[in-house]
Amino acid sequence: MRLILICLLFSTPLIAQQYYCNNGSVSFFSEAPIENIEAVNNEVSAIVDSQTGGFAFRLKIEDFTFPISLMQEHINESYLESEKYPLSTFTGSIAGFSELDLSKQHNLKVKGELTIHGISKNTEMIANAQLKNGNLHISSTFDVVLDNYDVDIPKIMMYKIAEVIQVVVDMKLQNKNDE
Repeated sequence: MRLILICLLFSTPLIAQQYYCNNGSVSFFSEAPIENIEAVNNEVSAIVDSQTGGFAFRLKIEDFTFPISLMQEHINESYLESEKYPLSTFTGSIAGFSELDLSKQHNLKVKGELTIHGISKNTEMIANAQLKNGNLHISSTFDVVLDNYDVDIPKIMMYKIAEVIQVVVDMKLQNKNDE
């Protein structure tokens, strides 16, 4: 009997669905007295494992597009130092994900490690998740304190760049098993 169970365990593939995308969107908004700054990156890679609730995304800092190219140049060179720290990542998990009825929208607690500017910090956010037309739609809005990630904003620039920026995540992930 024991041998049969061991054989079944190793002969039966684990049925875990993975959802992924390479065109997720992450945007940020900085509201300051003199100037607002906003940018969007539509080339974000992400993956969700439906069995474990594991969730990760990765983006290149230089893929953020700004309405003014000079603004993009200053952010990349002076503040986020994208040549030295080219990636921002999040690795974590969505609590109770495997038990959800994804045909309904859920507000979920996501915990993990967010890395920006080469600094990793534990973070927690609320995300919305729902299956729509076979795609897993995940969205979230949260704040990032730039000082926590050693993004140095000179005092003279504090009227142009906020100390806390709002980040918006919006992703439609495809079922990897549907390929």
